[in-house]
Amino acid sequence: MLKKTMVCIAALVLATGAIAQDAMIGVDGARHLLGRSVFAVSSAEIGVFATLTRAEAAERIVKAAAAATTATTAPPVWVTEKPIAPVRLQAMSQEERMAEQRRNVEHAFQLREWWFREMLSTPAPLAEKMTLFWHNHFATSQQKVRFTPLLYRQNVVLRRNALGNFGTMLREMARDPAMLIYLDGANSRKEQPNENFAREVMELFTLGEGNYSERDIKEVARAFTGWSVDRETGEFMFRRGIHDYGNKTVFGKTGNFDGDQVIDILLKRPEAAQFITRKLWKEFVSPTPDEAQMAKLASGFRESGYDIAKLMRAMLSSDAFYATENRAALIKSPVEFVVGTMKTFEIETPNLRPFVLASALLGQNVFAPPNVKGWPGGEAWINSATLLGRKQLLDRLFRNEDRLDVAMRSVDAMAAQNGDVAPPGRDGRMQRQMERQMGGIRWNLDNWAKGFVDVERGRSVASGVPEMTRVVLPMAPLRIVASTDNPADLVRQLVTDPAYQLK
Repeated sequence: MLKKTMVCIAALVLATGAIAQDAMIGVDGARHLLGRSVFAVSSAEIGVFATLTRAEAAERIVKAAAAATTATTAPPVWVTEKPIAPVRLQAMSQEERMAEQRRNVEHAFQLREWWFREMLSTPAPLAEKMTLFWHNHFATSQQKVRFTPLLYRQNVVLRRNALGNFGTMLREMARDPAMLIYLDGANSRKEQPNENFAREVMELFTLGEGNYSERDIKEVARAFTGWSVDRETGEFMFRRGIHDYGNKTVFGKTGNFDGDQVIDILLKRPEAAQFITRKLWKEFVSPTPDEAQMAKLASGFRESGYDIAKLMRAMLSSDAFYATENRAALIKSPVEFVVGTMKTFEIETPNLRPFVLASALLGQNVFAPPNVKGWPGGEAWINSATLLGRKQLLDRLFRNEDRLDVAMRSVDAMAAQNGDVAPPGRDGRMQRQMERQMGGIRWNLDNWAKGFVDVERGRSVASGVPEMTRVVLPMAPLRIVASTDNPADLVRQLVTDPAYQLK
């Protein structure tokens, strides 16, 4: 009798779990999922996703992103240019070299603006969030690469594979000209193998620190010798004459390995799936992984042959993702903060440069991560200076001023930190030019607030507070919202609430 009762209880528990898993995620669940997977949330999207189950919601988000393998925004016209031939470069005068340097700096600005425009207009925001994630994972900086079209081409590779197969992306990144230049692989030869890429492909790209030996680094470096860049075209080139064809021993396996075979060896190690899953967990779920759930996700990731879309579907529908303690537990990156603010409030501008500068000043200058490890993220996004910078940006925007003085007052500081940004001259000509470009920032509060507050239709400001709060904040305000009849005052209260920094 007791055994029969236990069986019935177990069946009831399993059935209850199935019902919970198949239940609609509701308004709060939809707000949480969208807050993590898109740049800005709308009431309409919340309404649609609220009626879906976890699996259905994750499938809809991931499927759209996986299909968005190319950008919808046309790139700058110069992205197809070839590098200056070495012979021509050597013949250049000092003035010509400086002019070329200034041109490349301007191209770097234009490339950042292009990517921001794509983040603002893409129909699949998760694709851009994942591209940004992989840009940080395979960190490469314009300061060292210099030839900006190579960074655009790398961005294309990252987007194409953002929710595809990690192994495929890893192989393409190992051949990527920008990466080969950044990690000094382009000049690695059998007489003197360069160990930079060999170390980072294990420590930062696949296995994590402590999961390889110094001998592994030396042997892997030999396997990648001869992987280079054609200086005439800027394309990948395998230089057979400088490749080491001797036997190498990597993780106890010996053979005449080349780079692709080394990648095969790395992907077979369980640490690879665990390392990638942990990084994605910290980006989308919580700062502290649940080891049991993470191990299960990593195991499925490895068994799928490193299918990123499958991993993301599982992660975004997991118990841990929807756990109460993991909601509003992550800090928005500067890009998420800036782009999210523009999208949420439908801010229009003919020129994105001030917003690109603002993101850089807040700590995230795309195409110029601080080092090979990328941006540390998490709590590192917030300190006394960047928190003040975020507040100043919001103050300027929501006072309806058409200038981002916070960005311009700090352009010298940015120039000092980032060699790809030319500092203004003593006469301030660059600063005045940048200020002129800031004109035209538009935010129509009346149109934006109409969806929440419409006095003409009998809706008071108070009646629109819950819906507006849900769209703007990932949780209830941490400060008391003062009673007001002015929608602008309400918006300012919400964006200055500490919860606005979270996702």
